[in-house]
Amino acid sequence: MTGTYEHSIDAKGRLFIPAKLREELGVTFYLAMGIDTCLAIYPQATWDKFTEKFASLPMTQSKVMRPLFANAVKCELDSQGRIVIPQKLRRYAKLEKDAVILGVNDRAEIWSAQLWYQDEEEMTPEKMAACMSELGF
Repeated sequence: MTGTYEHSIDAKGRLFIPAKLREELGVTFYLAMGIDTCLAIYPQATWDKFTEKFASLPMTQSKVMRPLFANAVKCELDSQGRIVIPQKLRRYAKLEKDAVILGVNDRAEIWSAQLWYQDEEEMTPEKMAACMSELGF
């Protein structure tokens, strides 16, 4: 998944998911707490990998993953292409009105627009070269 999209969350906690991402996410997908102060949207196939990995962990290690599953929600789009973001997840990601949705390889992320633009690092040729080097290109 790729791209950056700006949308607003309405008073009922609904957020429009861009058509390009809807195609890649499929009919059913999962919304969970993400790394950093954002939410992650996982397509069914990626979520299935999480559940398989979780099931294979010893009980002592699975404790660490409980918050991911306990706070995740299964999503289906409404007729207007929106999902409802539960209040607890909105609080976690500090989402109020304006949101930025990012395509991030095998998932999408939802950020508070204020946090995203405050923390977004400007990509420079030097940073791009370092990223490519890190990936072995």
